[in-house]
Amino acid sequence: MSYQKRTDVSRETFSAPEDRSAGTPCAHESSAVDAATMEAELAAFKDPKLARGLIDSIQKLAPAGGATLMEVCGTHTVAIARNGIRNLMPEGIRLASGPGCPVCVTSNRDIDTVIALARTDNVTIATFGDMTRVPGSTSSLLKEQAAGRSVQIVYSPLDALALAQQNPDREIVFVGVGFETTTPLVAMAIKRAAAAGLENFTVFGAHKNMPGALEAIINDPKLKLDALILPGHVSTIIGAEPYRFLAEKYGIPGVITGFEPVDVLQGIAMIMRQLHEGRAEIEIAYARGVMPQGNPVAMAVINEVFETCTALWRGLGEIPGSGYRIREEFAQFDAVRRFNPQVEPTQDPKGCRCGDVLRGIMAPNECPLFRRVCTPENPVGPCMVSSEGSCAAYYRYY
Repeated sequence: MSYQKRTDVSRETFSAPEDRSAGTPCAHESSAVDAATMEAELAAFKDPKLARGLIDSIQKLAPAGGATLMEVCGTHTVAIARNGIRNLMPEGIRLASGPGCPVCVTSNRDIDTVIALARTDNVTIATFGDMTRVPGSTSSLLKEQAAGRSVQIVYSPLDALALAQQNPDREIVFVGVGFETTTPLVAMAIKRAAAAGLENFTVFGAHKNMPGALEAIINDPKLKLDALILPGHVSTIIGAEPYRFLAEKYGIPGVITGFEPVDVLQGIAMIMRQLHEGRAEIEIAYARGVMPQGNPVAMAVINEVFETCTALWRGLGEIPGSGYRIREEFAQFDAVRRFNPQVEPTQDPKGCRCGDVLRGIMAPNECPLFRRVCTPENPVGPCMVSSEGSCAAYYRYY
């Protein structure tokens, strides 16, 4: 077995807080736990004493020759920056940020396609707020809205579904971006639209799955990667099994990690122990959120509505099997098939190094545009747009 559920990260010096996903006697009893108890339990994952114990463990176990660890989750990007974890690492230990921000990895071609859809007669674009500011080749959804196009910010694909029901004379196109965490709800929205016979609701699908991108990162000749801090949110859906190839095929350790300061330090300490002991396994530090098998119900609805396909990632290029497209049975809800938009020739932003940042071969502050031309108020690339983007995190916290 190449994945394990572990909380004991330093057998000599430290015991992590008990991860209560399996810590209470029965899962159904958790409903009786009041908010104060939950808050007290979560406070342990911010405990300075526990954090210091983990930092000591990391210092003791760190390889003498150094190591590069990569996180591939936007929430981890922010957690590491906000809590100053990068500055706590021993000399030679590098924490790189990878392609974990869904807005950031969305290609310019996909952004241009959404803009072309926004310019289509009688179409209203329904999208998450950060997508409106991502620059395409010559425009953005925010600019299109200012020019009179119909763009609505929603918080869920079900909001877009309601928008279609409330506006039967408009074509509502939901912009679906994200990893396995958001894909099930989009699939559910499509199923509900089909059940209701809703004919004015479609989805532009740019969903991606994480394992394919990880293999591309590992095979990047410009990046020597020693271990992966694996995403917590994605793993609640897919579990640990899809990462097994990292350990078995490439000898790369990985630990599925939570988001509080002690969570992140615990994940790093578990990685350091694997490197110290010469092991390569997939372990779960975030046991209160992730089961080895993931969420079979969520995966079933994804597989019912979507099928895997080759996807274009910003910075990584085309990766076979790393995207999701709507199955033929639900083709009437595919916005590109319905409207066949005329997309302008793609141009990448001049001087923008988002692709290199997403590959982990460049830190955001090494980009010549960072803070000079590219800022959150005037983003040149998507890594500065999203709050989970590496560039935005560096701008705010470093």
